[in-house]
Amino acid sequence: MNLIETPIPGLLIIEPRIFADNRGYFFEAYNEKKFIDAGMTNKFIQDNESCSEYGVIRGLHYQLAPFAQTKLVRVILGTVYDVAVDLRAGSPTFGKWFGVELSGDNKRQLFIPQGFAHGFSVLSEKAIFSYKCDNFYSPENERGIAYNDPFFGIDWKIDSSDAKISEKDLINLPFSKAEMNFKNL
Repeated sequence: MNLIETPIPGLLIIEPRIFADNRGYFFEAYNEKKFIDAGMTNKFIQDNESCSEYGVIRGLHYQLAPFAQTKLVRVILGTVYDVAVDLRAGSPTFGKWFGVELSGDNKRQLFIPQGFAHGFSVLSEKAIFSYKCDNFYSPENERGIAYNDPFFGIDWKIDSSDAKISEKDLINLPFSKAEMNFKNL
């Protein structure tokens, strides 16, 4: 696997080694030993999957510490624009975001440490999105930041008239009012 550093420390793009021929392809989506050897020692305990149609924006979601989650995200089918926002107090990139296109074709994954908000927009007709977490879902500790907060100015790569947002995400707070309790690890 190839690790690509992003401008935000700890946030990594992972490109797996893909073996393809006329029958299809094979790759290791996760190999604990290789991840540990690369310094990612998180023990993943929950796998999640979602299916969404074009224009859906999910996010920006996170859980407060000590229920925060490291995530390893990837797309099985389709294409998404995946975004992570640094919420770690004291981090030199606090409040900065990074986005990357993940697809069933490019097989890229994004490793998102604890202390980040996460979201994605669906760029294809349909997308199946999968992610591993190192902590269980805790509804009482779930928080969100407005996907369209002008502080970030995130270009979700879809026209705003096509955006499909859940009722829950429509009431997320702006970054300036969001509850956070992360330290720069």
